[in-house]
Amino acid sequence: MKDLLIMKFGGTSVGSAERIRAAAAISAEQRQKRPTAIVVSAMSKVTDLLLEALRRAEAGDKPGLESDIEKLRARHVETCHELLPAGVREPVLAEVHKLIGEFERIANGIYMLGEAPPRSTDEAVAIGERLSVLLLAAYLQHTGTRAVAVNAASIIVTDAVFGNATPLMEPTREKARAKLLPLLEEGVLPVVTGFNGATADGRPTTLGRGGSDFSAAILASVLDATELWIWTDVDGIMTADPRLVPDCAVLEEVTYREAAELAYNGAKVLHPRTLAPLMEKQIPVWSKNSFAPEKPGTKIVPRIEASCGARAVTSLSNVALISIEPANSVINGTEVMGRALEGLGRANIEVLAVSSSSYRQSFCFLVRDRELPAAIESLETTLALELAHGYLKPLDVDDNVGLLAVVGEGMRGTPGLAGRIFTAISREQVNIIAIAQGSSELTIAVVVRRDGLEKAVRAVHAESRMGEHARRSRGAEYGGSH
Repeated sequence: MKDLLIMKFGGTSVGSAERIRAAAAISAEQRQKRPTAIVVSAMSKVTDLLLEALRRAEAGDKPGLESDIEKLRARHVETCHELLPAGVREPVLAEVHKLIGEFERIANGIYMLGEAPPRSTDEAVAIGERLSVLLLAAYLQHTGTRAVAVNAASIIVTDAVFGNATPLMEPTREKARAKLLPLLEEGVLPVVTGFNGATADGRPTTLGRGGSDFSAAILASVLDATELWIWTDVDGIMTADPRLVPDCAVLEEVTYREAAELAYNGAKVLHPRTLAPLMEKQIPVWSKNSFAPEKPGTKIVPRIEASCGARAVTSLSNVALISIEPANSVINGTEVMGRALEGLGRANIEVLAVSSSSYRQSFCFLVRDRELPAAIESLETTLALELAHGYLKPLDVDDNVGLLAVVGEGMRGTPGLAGRIFTAISREQVNIIAIAQGSSELTIAVVVRRDGLEKAVRAVHAESRMGEHARRSRGAEYGGSH
């Protein structure tokens, strides 16, 4: 199918009746121009509410569970009343109640069992997207755009890693084309749930938090889309977090690799796995603001011809640094590091940065603080013998740190750039604890004290003149927060 557009709407972009109307208007406008399919997240905060309800069920908190289910019901019923007139809304309300009944059934099962099996959790949490898709498709249909709600469990085939499933692209391609292409050819706009899929034998799965971006990228790839537009509540990909750096600017273009690095290091624009299905086919992605659709947004492309220096700086404050130091020079530090990384990999711990130094080959790993207990357990198990016999010093954990990452394709081979970044940070009296730079020279990661993180971000942004370069690239003054 030629000129196919896939669009994804995030939770804030469908977070109320007003925002659903805006998303419908954008979708209808594009559908009039070319074949279009949309992928939709749950309404903002709904996934958190569903997970909280399941936690209450698991803990045996029946009143809390019932209260959360009532909040879920009230929000979607109220939104349905705001969107659709009497006479139209009744069958939609019936479906809303049916879906919430499904969630209630699963939650009550978890309450009786006293635990939440991952498979049941995936099936329950996907109800959020099924509710938002139902409302948006019904509103589109009511306002004159032929639309149909599609549960991605019927088209996205995944492995059986519940909670963080990986798509199986070939069977997904077959199912998606069989189900969606006939609808598109008939002029119907498919409204597809984000975040969820199912195993080949039909067991519901989810793609991990933020996985609706990933869902959209999977569909864009298997349907050979011309473009993917991701609608959020910011103007595009920015040179820094506007809450920390008031004079930041929107980048006109970034490469796939830059966008992936920014997402990995804390920029809340894209799910880190989103770009993988698109890179091979070089499908361009636009990051746009559904609250200001007239603004151009940021285009994510395979490569940029002219790119200078550092282009953006991002940060993470919810991290911890684990240091491992041999007690003497007899032990092979490289072998210990390899086993430590292997252990962290088996525990599915995301290592954000690795740094090593000194003749004793001491080294440190940066991990997210929510994964710290599992990381410590993994390392203590993997290195139990060395720790028990004193070949290694006890693991040292510092959770009073933050990560600053400077990203840019143009940093490769730029003389003096790293020195300027470190000087800018030290000028603010912020102590640098660890440094890591990949072989690609795409990212320089710096670990600093948490209370100096914001100052360091502002200093690096100013020193590298990121906002100025971005505005000059656009040819107009255009930056800051929306």
